Amino acid sequence: MEFHISQHYVQLIESVVLLIILLILRLILNKGVKSYAKKIERLEHRTGLILKHVDFATIFLIIFGLILIWGVEFKDLGVVMSSVFAVIGIGFFAQWSILSNVTSGVIMFFTFPYKIGDYIKIHDKEAPCEGIIEDIKTFHIILHTQNNEIVTYPNSMMLQKGVSIVKAEDFYEHQETDKNLEKLPED
Repeated sequence: MEFHISQHYVQLIESVVLLIILLILRLILNKGVKSYAKKIERLEHRTGLILKHVDFATIFLIIFGLILIWGVEFKDLGVVMSSVFAVIGIGFFAQWSILSNVTSGVIMFFTFPYKIGDYIKIHDKEAPCEGIIEDIKTFHIILHTQNNEIVTYPNSMMLQKGVSIVKAEDFYEHQETDKNLEKLPED
């Protein structure tokens, strides 16, 4: 069985068009995310996480498109994809919070009013937490508390709990007041 370009001319053209369209779409999305991040003053490594998600989605769409272009029957693809998604679904059912935290991290990038360096209070009845946001990762945020503890808090919980923002200056002023009170002699 020989491979002749003339036999697969249509598939080659469709493949090239697919690649060009998806790479242009990736470029547009990357520029959009970068300009949005600059506008709302997000840090570069936070933007990098979102850009990795865009790259992953682009690669997935390219592979999916090439599979369809090169003659895999849709019904056969349906069987394969349903089997793959069943296995992935079982894996994620056990670890649903991983997917939830990643999704929450993306939502936080675009919609949350606070950023790295802000002092926040998380209003959780069972485990209230407050501190300065040191970093916002894909799965969790890292808080530095007044007691010099480093606390990780899941992104999905950040969307479910009330959060107050305290100006960083107020936090440092509060810490200085606490230090000064500790130095006072007791009666």
